[in-house]
Formats: sequence, C-alpha cells, structure tokens
Amino acid sequence: MPPRVKQTTSVPIGEFFERHGEELSMKLLSKQQGFDHPISEPAPNRPGLALAGFFSYFAKKRIQVLGNSEMSYLKKLTPAMREERFLRMCERDIPAIVVARGIEFPQHLLPIAAKHAIPVFTTKLVTMKFLNLATLKLEGEFAPSTTLHGCMIDMRGIGVLIMGKSGSGKSETAIGMLERGAALVADDMVRVRWANGELTASAPALSRGYIEIRGIGIVNVANLFGLASIRPEKRLDLVVNLTPHADQNDVDRLGLQPKSFEIHGQSVPLVEIPVAPGRDTARMVAIAALDQQLRRLGYNMADEFNDRLMRHMGNA
Repeated sequence: MPPRVKQTTSVPIGEFFERHGEELSMKLLSKQQGFDHPISEPAPNRPGLALAGFFSYFAKKRIQVLGNSEMSYLKKLTPAMREERFLRMCERDIPAIVVARGIEFPQHLLPIAAKHAIPVFTTKLVTMKFLNLATLKLEGEFAPSTTLHGCMIDMRGIGVLIMGKSGSGKSETAIGMLERGAALVADDMVRVRWANGELTASAPALSRGYIEIRGIGIVNVANLFGLASIRPEKRLDLVVNLTPHADQNDVDRLGLQPKSFEIHGQSVPLVEIPVAPGRDTARMVAIAALDQQLRRLGYNMADEFNDRLMRHMGNA
C-alpha cells in the first residue's frame, strides 16, 4: 500500500505559540484565552484595509500582524473610531493579533480583544522579519507529511533513509554508521514532510534519540555516542533499500541505471543493497552516501567508468 499522506488544515494558535513563540520573540499581552482558535491559512496578514473600514476581502483565517504603518494609522483615528474599527476586526473570529517592533499597544483595545477571546501578542522583531519567519513556520505546520517505516541517518551531510523488510538489519546498519560518525534522525517511524521546496525527515518527539536493536532492546543513542550523534531533522537526499541476498541478480552492478523513490510527488535517488551474513552493510550504505555527495557536486563515478570503457573499446 502507498504511504498515507497527512494534510494539516488548521493549527490552534496556542500550539503555534508553544512551538514557535520563542523563536518569533512572541510575548502574550492579553489574558491566556482563545488559544484554541484555529489558524486556517499558512500565512500572516497585515489588516491595513480592514482598519480603514474595508472588510470585503478580509483574510480572517490568518494571524493579523500590526506593524508600524497600522499602528500609526490607528493613532491618527479618534478614540471612538479606533475602537469601532478594532471591534469590527475582532468580531470576525480572527486567530490572534501580533504587534510587531515592540510597539506599545493601546490598553483600551485589550478589553475588546478579551471580549471576543482573541489573544494579543507582541514581538520585538521588525514587521517584515516576523512576517517572513512566521510564514516559514506556518508552511512547515501545513506541509503534507508521510510516516515511513525505516531508519533515517545523517551521514556527513547526506540524509539517508534506510528501508527494508522487517528483520533486514536497518537498525543494526544505522548503529554501524553511528560508529563511523553519522547521526541518528529517526528510527522505525520516520516522518517525511514536503515544505519550503524540500523533503525533510524527522522523528516523533517520543522516540527521538532512541533506537531499537533486536536482542538488546531500546538504546539511548546520546548516552552511547554523545549529543552530536542526534539530529532533530534532516533533508532527505538518498533512499537505501536493503534487499535479500537472493535478489542480488536484480540489483544494478555498475550504477548506470539510476532508480528513484517517489514521495510527495518528488523523486529521491534510490540504491538497493543486498544483505547477507558477514557483509558489512553499514560500510556499503556509507559508501552510497558518499557517492551521492559526489553526484550532488557533479561527479558521477559510474559515468566516468562508462566513458573510459567506451574510449577503450573505440581504440581497440
């Protein structure tokens, strides 16, 4: 069966604040209420037209960001008109309001937001920096994701997803690569997302940093190999499929017929490595990762050998 793709349609503002509030320098100005309000579109909105009284195309499903322009405009309005415009915006069940640049927010508007249970935040970031960073975070939250069965490793900057049937030695191979300086991203359950133009793999928070080895049990990787042996996430560059040794005749011996693994509509290079007793599978996967690194730099060893062979045959 093809992997099931999970598509997020909304994110509660409370969860967004908990996960990204520190990086976005967000601080809560109002009471902690309305944290269950959903963000339904992966981009913030600047409500300049709404504050001017035009609500026909108001993006009410987004976080509303008040920058220097919006706050300067509000200050020029009379107190009554300022409250009326702010009330009309809050009546549309917006997820939250963020005041950028650390600008002081009018205190008499906070009760209006509280009446509609809309949280108000402030951030010291300049408006455009907050908008850009928040957009990246929201795109990541809304990105389609798939959970695959395998083991994800960062081998010298190349993200390798090791796959294979149960008992093929995925975790043992990963341990062998950790001994060679690799880092563990995920074991058993690998979450792959398509966000910001690339595939990124990570582990569920509960199992991050742990690996299961048959006959031994659950192992804490950081305790054995140090903190440098763990990565929270990594770009997916290569998929390695561990195949039974009996199927080695179906494996490309020269590397002239590249294969690919498709996920989220994207093709990732695929290498099939036969598994047999006594074979150092970890070394084979490490070489495949280094070969992929050379290919990314424009150097293909298989093509080089093929060209050499063609020249030799031409001179014969």
